[in-house]
Amino acid sequence: MSGDETVEVRIVRLPHAVDLPLPQYQSAQAAGLDLLAAVPEDAPLTLAPGARALIPTGVAIALPPGNEGQVRPRSGLAARHGVTVLNSPGTIDADYRGELQVILVNMGAEPFVVQRGMRIAQLVVAPIKHAKLVETVSLELTDRAAGGLGSTGLVANSIDKCN
Repeated sequence: MSGDETVEVRIVRLPHAVDLPLPQYQSAQAAGLDLLAAVPEDAPLTLAPGARALIPTGVAIALPPGNEGQVRPRSGLAARHGVTVLNSPGTIDADYRGELQVILVNMGAEPFVVQRGMRIAQLVVAPIKHAKLVETVSLELTDRAAGGLGSTGLVANSIDKCN
């Protein structure tokens, strides 16, 4: 990766995470930095099936303007335990300075224990563009038109039967 593909992100390790490593990439081509659970060592958090909880990470960041942080699930937790990030991807705005927290939900059949230092989500830093909304009285026609959910996978006569 060349230097022009990186962005400097300042990070503060909060007092309840002084013994935890900072988020890091797990491979040279990884898209996301792994976020760790900063729950107390002596008080792991148990997520019952169907339950959700806000998990602290023990870090706060300063993203440069023009960037966002996307909090995404870890595929291993989802595949093995049915645990995922509820508002995926969660968005961290460049002007947010509080602790990063992850909303985990247990969609699995068994309780799931969140232990201190466990990798619970990943943080992807991405550039953003602001939209300039231009009000108009009509929009250009497309082949899809107003076809909604699932409409791009249907054949034309199936769409007519659904409407």
